[in-house]
Amino acid sequence: MAKTQYYTATSIDGYTADEKNSLDWLFDVDGGSENPFGGFIAGVGAFAMGANTYEWVIKNDNVLEQPGNWHDLYGDRPCWVFTHRDLPPVPDANVFMVSGDVRRVHEAMLVAAKGGNVWLVGGGDLVGQFVDHGLLDEIILGIAPVLLGSGTPLLPRHLTSRQLVLTGNAQVGRFAYLTYAVGTEPVPTRHPSTRIRVPVRN
Repeated sequence: MAKTQYYTATSIDGYTADEKNSLDWLFDVDGGSENPFGGFIAGVGAFAMGANTYEWVIKNDNVLEQPGNWHDLYGDRPCWVFTHRDLPPVPDANVFMVSGDVRRVHEAMLVAAKGGNVWLVGGGDLVGQFVDHGLLDEIILGIAPVLLGSGTPLLPRHLTSRQLVLTGNAQVGRFAYLTYAVGTEPVPTRHPSTRIRVPVRN
């Protein structure tokens, strides 16, 4: 069954970009010889990102002048960019500029994905809007051994341990990868606690 997934890298203290909206800190970390992104993207049929993330990709990967860089990363998969400002489209790419209710766009993404997964690239506030409507199925985190102190929050929403179930963990290079299913975990049955009797001296 297709999933809507939030796959991203994060610092230990829960930031996906530093206070300058830069990812330079991330590329200093050794990711090892195995790249889990290749296996992940193979299952993605459509994806979405926020305006800041899109602008970073445009600048970092120079995709406006070299559209092939976009296709090397994402193939021909359709992408929805949530924005309230005018942004340049990547030449010859299936990029749609949208705003408003994420539920309407999510329905379109599921159809376009044709049975593949829907990837929410970020940022965290955009993903939070999907969480608000119960549309996020899975979170996959590549945790880098870095502490940023401030920056762009991973996911500015309150989710309890009953809503996040750890389903996978692995070490890849210097990254720790954690996978969580998002939902409502049944409340565990509470058994009467064993009382320890402590002797009382008179």
